[in-house]
Amino acid sequence: MRRTSLGAGVAAAITDRRGGVSAAPYDTLDLAAHVGDQPSDVATNRGRLAAALGLGLGDLVWMDQRHGREVAVVTERSAGPVSGVDGLVTTERGIALAVLVADCVPVLLADPQVGVVGVAHAGRRGLAAGVIDAVVEAMSGRGADPARMDAIVGPGICREHYEVAADVRDEVGAAVSGSVATTAAGRPALDLPAGALRRLKELGLKRAALFADCTYEDPLLYSYRRDGTTGRFAALVWLEPA
Repeated sequence: MRRTSLGAGVAAAITDRRGGVSAAPYDTLDLAAHVGDQPSDVATNRGRLAAALGLGLGDLVWMDQRHGREVAVVTERSAGPVSGVDGLVTTERGIALAVLVADCVPVLLADPQVGVVGVAHAGRRGLAAGVIDAVVEAMSGRGADPARMDAIVGPGICREHYEVAADVRDEVGAAVSGSVATTAAGRPALDLPAGALRRLKELGLKRAALFADCTYEDPLLYSYRRDGTTGRFAALVWLEPA
């Protein structure tokens, strides 16, 4: 697991496959309850993650992700996932917002000055639909300023391994500048991390870091395109308790 900071009082983490109890093909720290893994193993993995972060299991807030642009503002802890959204925002301390991925791009955002954090699940469809815009807008509605925000674009599938049909590439490229790509063999592809990073800058963010790990190439990360049936890793951000 990689831990980092998004400014004073804001913590972030990106997990990998290590440290859990799930059996193959989900081995081992699968955090997704929707991919066919044993529910008891996923629950154990989530408990281990919470403990490693110094948080309680109930402090982790998950999404029932749909590849759209809907965003929920989290004001309290929840026993289940927030339904039908691909973005979360909170001003509550000690609540860790989580996004699950296995090729899609996780985006973590924070404005430490006013105490607002957010996450976005930026797959091909969500990125084109404007999920990053929607999270930034929701954060701005709670006093955040894009010019003050820090952001992390987490690991996703790289352009070399995300070949798509030409019409799909062109459709996404028309909505997201910087996302059009080709593979080394000259086939149409998408570069989702580059597109997410470009969109953050277009929205006024001056500090956005790209974690360039390719999920397809890194065996410590889950990749749906590489493995098919597989688990999901998580990216999380939270305001540290006072």
